[in-house]
Amino acid sequence: MSEKKNGLSVARKTLKVVHYMRRQPPNIFSVERLHDDIRANLYDTISVNVRKNKNFSKGVLKRLADAVSAIRFQGDINHVTGDTHYLTFFLKRKITILTILDCIALERSRGIKFWMLWLFWYWLPEKCCSQIVVISEATKKQVIRHLNCDPEKIRVIYCNVSDAFKAQTKRFNDQAPRILHIGTSENKNLERHIEALVEVPCTFVVIGELSNLQLAKLETSGVNYENLSNLTLEEMVNEYRRCDLLLFSSLYEGFGLPIIEAQSVGRPVVTSNIWSMPEVAGKGAILVDPYSTKSIRLGIQKVINSSEYRENLINLGFENSKRFTAKNIGAEYSKLYLEIHQNALEKN
Repeated sequence: MSEKKNGLSVARKTLKVVHYMRRQPPNIFSVERLHDDIRANLYDTISVNVRKNKNFSKGVLKRLADAVSAIRFQGDINHVTGDTHYLTFFLKRKITILTILDCIALERSRGIKFWMLWLFWYWLPEKCCSQIVVISEATKKQVIRHLNCDPEKIRVIYCNVSDAFKAQTKRFNDQAPRILHIGTSENKNLERHIEALVEVPCTFVVIGELSNLQLAKLETSGVNYENLSNLTLEEMVNEYRRCDLLLFSSLYEGFGLPIIEAQSVGRPVVTSNIWSMPEVAGKGAILVDPYSTKSIRLGIQKVINSSEYRENLINLGFENSKRFTAKNIGAEYSKLYLEIHQNALEKN
């Protein structure tokens, strides 16, 4: 690669970045898909080598083995991309970036488990990197609260939405809308969503593996539902296209990517008024109290009953989603990598 300087062709140095990735858990793709998009949209002076863990993130010895192995693959910039904070332990601190996706595990822990997690998953990794990336201002506040570290060390770079989520118009079914719900983990609030939809004519589409308790609640609720899991990206996009609205009043999110995916396709969104979700949704969603089935139900009914309100939400959602294009997010990461590299050179 070269550029013109004083009329002469001058070679440009390629910045070599290593993306340290987790060994992917079954049927979980979010981190991997996001960084595939990011890599495709970095500046052309940046090349990325992907290093995937040999082991799942379980057990002290296996985690330690991957952390030691990581030493051999370092580049000009090391980026531990999330869910494997321990990989920072033996990397060169001044060129290492750590992504912290959320603090949910810490928030849910108590006693000795809390302190062990705080020490080895958050406090020590923070000491072993030069920059932390978080995916929302809400997560930044959490990290500062738990670690009391310098706010300047934490950079907010949002998640990007895949280019596969393109606008597609659909006539809204106000008689029995198809309501999409993403995820079945505890924070996804499935049980309250079911309660909120009792006696609401609809088809409730749940994406994710259902537990026996969740399945029993759906069966006894009288809510008409479908359950899908293990979907490809193309299949996921199709479910957004088929739905009439997204119900995503989660109890906790580090970001809340389904909000942006639905907005990009052109679907109204009902989401939570807490954590990162108002920040991510902007003005393109109706915000509800996720702990109140009444609030959730009223939000859904407002979308169903008012075509004018619904269309306004869709238009505002389209505008909001433009903040999160892969091109924009890729440029932010490019600037960060170059900045960290320059800082490291100046400290030599």
